[in-house]
Amino acid sequence: MKTLSKNAIIGYPAGVITGITYGLNPLFAVPLMKDGASIESILFFRYAIAVLLLGAFLLLRRHSFRVTWKQACVLLVLGLLYTTSSLTLFEAYRYIASGLATTIVFLYPVLVAIIMVFLKVVPSWPVWLSIGMTFVGVVIMMQSDSSQTVNPMGLLLSFASALVYALFIVIINRSKVIGNISNSLLTFYALSVGTIVFLGKIALSDTGVTTGLTGHTAWLSLVGLAVLPTIVSTATLAIATRNIGATKASVLGVFEPVTAILVGTLVFGEALTTNIVVGILISMVAITFMIAMTKR
Repeated sequence: MKTLSKNAIIGYPAGVITGITYGLNPLFAVPLMKDGASIESILFFRYAIAVLLLGAFLLLRRHSFRVTWKQACVLLVLGLLYTTSSLTLFEAYRYIASGLATTIVFLYPVLVAIIMVFLKVVPSWPVWLSIGMTFVGVVIMMQSDSSQTVNPMGLLLSFASALVYALFIVIINRSKVIGNISNSLLTFYALSVGTIVFLGKIALSDTGVTTGLTGHTAWLSLVGLAVLPTIVSTATLAIATRNIGATKASVLGVFEPVTAILVGTLVFGEALTTNIVVGILISMVAITFMIAMTKR
């Protein structure tokens, strides 16, 4: 077994944290949606709270907010991509089970690998094999509930979220323009774009900004969304992609559907079937194989 490099020691744990925290989206979002809160309001407060917390952190560290015009343009694109990925995923929750939607989003490693091939960056055979194994594992997990009626619109929205998320990852990994921007500042500007977009959507709609957001539990859920699936997942995603590459970071995202399915089982009472267990085991073997066979 090859010795892991410093980049791998930093990048692999960051990728795992990204998957786990992003997979917590349903834990905080689904109860809010069931209580009548609009998707625009949920995502606005999620991003706004995250921007305030992250902005305060950067100010305390006396971090410069200055970026060039070229960097601002790339950050704007990243913000729009991340915003679109969140919006399509939450919309998918309206049509299919949250765990299934988050599981389908994990198809993005295949999309990342394909995009990277077009950019003339061909992954090694262990990474391709790991992608194939994780894909099989996710497909098996998707077959966990034969009684579930799958709405095609939910599948389409989840796939759209995966595609946009893949583009987000590739740009972070490949763009030299933002290469010297810290992970915290990149996250701050990406989330700032989302805050502005959702504020605009609320302003153009008839829905009140706080409709359905009542009680301490709702606001705690919003803070949870802002901290874990937003600040932590986005920052660790940037760390992972910069240290181990876009494709490997994407494969580690297998922890997203695993986490989402466990949330569904433990919190929402969904059954933990044999297919789910088999799918998780296959995915874990794939990740272990990739780490053992490759290094940065």
